[in-house]
Amino acid sequence: MNDDDRFMLQALREARDAAEDGEVPVGAVVVCGGRVIGRGHNQREMLHDPTAHAEMIAITAAAGHLESWRLEECVLYVTLEPCAMCAGAIVLARLPRLVFGAFDPKAGACGSVLDIVREPRFNHRVEPEGGVLAEECGHLLKEFFKARRTQVGGNGQDSGPGGDPLEGLSG
Repeated sequence: MNDDDRFMLQALREARDAAEDGEVPVGAVVVCGGRVIGRGHNQREMLHDPTAHAEMIAITAAAGHLESWRLEECVLYVTLEPCAMCAGAIVLARLPRLVFGAFDPKAGACGSVLDIVREPRFNHRVEPEGGVLAEECGHLLKEFFKARRTQVGGNGQDSGPGGDPLEGLSG
């Protein structure tokens, strides 16, 4: 098993923790020198905070660990392609590399809808790699939203937190 798969499995554990808490199952870990120095999963509902995405929590934890906002020697692993807010934070944290699992065709800001991390007008760019353990990452999200739709009466409408970013994809 290569390092990308190994660390994505840790991000998947975080995503499962989010699902157990009733949150959209997205998990993230920040790795530096082969060690996880920050981890997080979605906590928007629990914290009543729209910015409490897995990436934001993991980046904040890593910066605290290093006592520096510059994460120039680190890699972020996240189960879903980051949104615009998280992509901006990734750029601002000076992360050189991003590895994500499932692509987000509705709100992905690392190549799917926007490409913030490679925007040439910014003073820092990130090298993204998507699709690592994508099937496992996508399956977790699809099962979460399938269960959520069943809970709201089976009408196919998700009235809960977030929306299924993978809706309409096969699988």
